[in-house]
This record gives sequence, C-alpha cells and structure tokens, in this order.
Amino acid sequence: MRGRKPANIKPDVSPVEKVPTAPAWLSKDAKAEWRRVCPILVNERRTLSEADLPTLAAYCAAVGQVQEASRILAKEGLTYSSDSGMPKKHPAVGIRHDAMTQVRQLGGELGLTPVSRSRPAMRDSHDPEDASDLDL
Repeated sequence: MRGRKPANIKPDVSPVEKVPTAPAWLSKDAKAEWRRVCPILVNERRTLSEADLPTLAAYCAAVGQVQEASRILAKEGLTYSSDSGMPKKHPAVGIRHDAMTQVRQLGGELGLTPVSRSRPAMRDSHDPEDASDLDL
C-alpha cells in the first residue's frame, strides 16, 4: 500500500494506556480471553480505545459461551432424545453457533481476525497521494 500510514489511534479518541482489569461479570473463560487479548491490543498494537472496551467485553463473553457450550456438548452429545423418542439437536449447538458468529464479528471489529488485519486502513483525507478529488 502506498502513502503515509495513519496512526493507530486517532488523537481525538481516548486510548487505553494500560491493560484494564476484566469486568467482574465475565465468566472465568471470558476473563481468561480478556487477559490473553487485551495486552495484545493495548501494548503491541496500541489500537484499543476507551470506547472499544464494551466491544472487547462482548467479544470475551462470546468466547466464554463458545467454550462453555463446547464443554456441555462434549459431555452430553450433539443430540438428545425428545419426549417422543426422536433425536433432537441439543440446545447448546445453537448457543455455540450464535456465540461463534459473535466472536467472528466482534473479533473483526477489534482487528483480531486475519481478514480484518489485512484490510487497508482508511486514508487520511489530506493525503497528498490521494487524487480521488482531482478533476482529470
């Protein structure tokens, strides 16, 4: 990609300077994900702002749900017998699927997926190499 790269966090946004403590309401699995991901976003990439903390908490909660649902399914199986004796999909299958979708979407917003990290950043509107507003 040509041109000047934008700063990680825009100056008018409140960047997170040190890794915050995980919210108390998160599950044990979700707190573990917070402790794993938060240092990457704060210390390495410097992309986390105060406004992003609820999104990060939701991402971690979804990861926790995936892990909990997976443990339930490992123990109880993917199906169960209904009152009529017919096999039915375990409710945890849907919960896990929904949580995985949330993980993928929220992870993309936070820059935690390979695709989201490969997208070009928005260009500065005053970029001298941007000729999109020139009349040719």
